[in-house]
This record gives sequence, C-alpha cells and structure tokens, in this order.
Amino acid sequence: MAGIKSLVKDTAVYGLSSIVGRFLNWCLVPLYVYLFDAAEYGIVSYLYGFTAVALVILNYGMETGFFRFANASDDPEKVYTTSLTSVGMTSALFIVALTLLLPRISAALLLPRHPEYVWMLGVTVALDAFSNLPFAYLRFRNKAWTFAGIKLMNVGLNIGLNLFFLLGCPALEKRWPGAIDWFYAPAGGDSFGIGWIFVANLISTVAVLLSLTPWLTGRRWKFDPRLLKRMLDYSWPLLILGVAGILSQNMGQLLIPYIFRGNEEAARSMVGIYGANMKIAIVMVMFTQAFRYAYEPFIFSQAKAKGEDRTKAYCDAMKYFVIFGLLIFLGVMYFLPVLKYFESPGYWGGLRVVPVMMMAELFFGVFFNLSLWYKLTDRTRWGMYFSLLCFVLMLGLNLWLVPAIGIPDGYLGSAWAAFISYFVVMAVSWAVGRKYYPIPYEWGRIGAYTALAVALYALGEAVWMPGCVWGSYVSRTVMLLVYIGAVARFENVPVLSRLVKKIA
Repeated sequence: MAGIKSLVKDTAVYGLSSIVGRFLNWCLVPLYVYLFDAAEYGIVSYLYGFTAVALVILNYGMETGFFRFANASDDPEKVYTTSLTSVGMTSALFIVALTLLLPRISAALLLPRHPEYVWMLGVTVALDAFSNLPFAYLRFRNKAWTFAGIKLMNVGLNIGLNLFFLLGCPALEKRWPGAIDWFYAPAGGDSFGIGWIFVANLISTVAVLLSLTPWLTGRRWKFDPRLLKRMLDYSWPLLILGVAGILSQNMGQLLIPYIFRGNEEAARSMVGIYGANMKIAIVMVMFTQAFRYAYEPFIFSQAKAKGEDRTKAYCDAMKYFVIFGLLIFLGVMYFLPVLKYFESPGYWGGLRVVPVMMMAELFFGVFFNLSLWYKLTDRTRWGMYFSLLCFVLMLGLNLWLVPAIGIPDGYLGSAWAAFISYFVVMAVSWAVGRKYYPIPYEWGRIGAYTALAVALYALGEAVWMPGCVWGSYVSRTVMLLVYIGAVARFENVPVLSRLVKKIA
C-alpha cells in the first residue's frame, strides 16, 4: 500500500504541472478561436500534430530506456550522460537538416508559403526532445516539485508571451506607434497572426532549457557506446510504438487536409473545430499524462520488490486509474454546457466529439497501464506490435469514416476511429499479457464502476432541461456525488466511507 501512496502523491505533484499547466494553456484556446477563424486555427492544430510526431522520433524511446537501465545500474549517472549525449547529437542534426531542407519540408506539409512556421516549431521540438532527458532525471531522483516548478514556469511564460504578442503588441502599436517596431515590424506586425504563437512557444522552450542547466552541467560526463547500443536495442521498439501511437492520436488532424485536397479552406476549418473541441477532452489526456510521469518510475522500482505486494500494487494502480478517469469523464460531461463557452459559438458543432474522445483516451490510459508486462519482461517488441495495430486501425478507419461523413463533419469519423482503435488494442494487450505476465486485475469491480458511470452519464443527459438549467446542474451534481459515494463505500476510503455508511 505504501507504493500506491507514493504513486498517488507523485501523480498529484506531476499532475500539478501537467493538469494545471495544460489547463492554463487550454485557457489560450478562447483567445485563439476568437482572434482567428477556424481555418487559420486549423493550421495551428495541424502543425502541432506533426510536432508531436517529431518529438517522439527525436526521443526514440530513450526516456523509458533511461529508467530501465538507470534502475538496474550501479552507475545511473553514466546512463544519464550517455542518453543525454545521444539525444543531444540527434537533436542538433535535426535542426541542421531542417534548416537545409526547409523549402521541401514546408511544401510537403502543404505550407509552402509559411516555412517560418515550420522552422520555428522544428527548432522548438528539437529543444524539447533534448530537455526531456533532464526532466526524466528529475523524475528518477524523485524531484517531483522541481519538475513541476519548471514545467509551470514554462507554461506561465508561454501564456504571458502569447498575451503580449497577440494582445499587448497591437495595443502598443496603436498607443505608441513605432515603439516596438524594432522586433514587431520585421516579422510583419499584426499580420504575422498565428506566427506569434510559434514565437512564444520557441522563446519559452529556450527558457526551460536554461532552467535545466544545473542538471546539464557540473557533472562528470561519461559516454559508453556499448551501453548506448544496449539501450537502443531496448528502446527501438518503443520508438516504433511511440511513432505509431502519436500518429494514431493525431491521425485526424494530420489526414483531413490530405483527404480533402482541393478544399483546403474547408479542411482546415474541420481541423480547427476538431482541435478546439479536443482541448475540452484533453482533461483526460492531462490525467493520463500525469499518471504516466509517476507510473514509469513506479513500475520499475516496484519490480525490485517480491511477492504479493508488488502484484497488488499493480492491480490497485489499474483500479484507481479507472476510478479517477471515470470521475473526470462524468465531471466534464455534466458541466459541458458551461465548458463550451471557452470556445466561440462557431466551434460548438464539434462538441459531439468530446464524450467519444474522452472515453477513447480512457481506453488508451488503460492500455498504458497494461504496458507494464512487456516493459518489465523486456518484450518491448509487443508494444511495437500493439502500436502498429492501432496505427493500421486508425488509418483505415479514418480513410473510411472521414470521407464517408464528408464536409463539414468529417472530423466525427476521426473521433470514432480513435474510440474503436484504442478499445481494440487495449483488449488485445490484456489478452496477450495474460500469457507472459499474468496480473489478477479486479476486472469485476472495474467493470461495475464503469457500468455505474455509463448509467449515470445517460441519466445525466436524460435529466437535462434547457428551461431549468440550475435544477439540471443540481441533479447532475447529486449524481456525481453518488458515484463518489459508491467508490468510497466499496473501497473503504477513510472518512468518506464512514460518512456514506451513516447516510445509507
């Protein structure tokens, strides 16, 4: 139980940076969607989809490889500096190649008139990839608060720069013409538009790298080629896994502009609407990400333990992940009529993707939980197989469903493709894992909580009355408390369970 308490504590701290940080970034979405139309915001969503893929490629599984080998090594510093040297060299080569091939890359991304967007995001993602290793080192050394502090500083700076460039600079130009022309005019001023979003991101990323200097300097650097080879042997399947996985996560945003070639404006509008509404569903992604930050160090440290305590810790981790994931789902769906005002009305048609994407992300989180069996048994190739399966399913379903639904609602096909694909790989991973590393998860109880949450969601939709909004919110709040009470009662949560027993 001590292991689970540690996992919960670390998840909460990492969640502070992940959830609070992403929430604050999420608050930029209203700014973007009110300043830019769906087609222009679609370029932002589209390019960030590609940068997510590039980040996984440039990390090539070294983050997980670092945890695996550092925990098993008598010299974790050598593992760290070897990993850091490797990722640093590949990130530098990426920036050089991007700069030399920029016109071709921009044309391939359907943005030949905006190579500056591609270059800024490319440099940003290369610096992010390099920074991920010092962040992994902080997690390895259990410096969760330092990790969270730097992450939140990054978010705060990024938000501040966005507000400065998008709102402050136009106001300054009107009040004091020429005062900021030394940097504002050469870039195009107000007409640079979404380009300022990428400038803000690049500056904040450089600031993060500078903040990580204490964990990059003042140490004895050791580079072991043989160790690197072993790490690459372990990590290359994770690279395939990661690329296939991130392509799957961003499939709709990446494919829609290519599916509707000749209708670029409509395609970008769909990507913009889809991306904006995924920002609401991203609450589940935040939770999964926070859990992931704590879970990878947790499973490798628990692997050193023996007996039933280790197995029980894995089972409890799965159960509580689903419990909290379902609570987040209900909370978001019950209060979606309020959350939708973070978007302009022109984007509300895409709210239909929110419940679908939230459940899809919950399936993906369960799949990540199940991944411990192939990471602990060094069968990382299975992770690659699962991700390739997910990629094939996602690609096929997108190519079928998106054009079948067509303009303007084709993005709905992408949401359902994610739902189906994540469910399938989750089920397949569980089935295969039973053979190689059987863990007695409490599927009966997990299934019961899931059924309860689905029933409460359906009931919450049924009791919604547009003419009595406050009454509807009260009813939904009571239903949310019913779910929390049921969990507290059956999981014997201190204080809450006693309170529920008294009420019952």
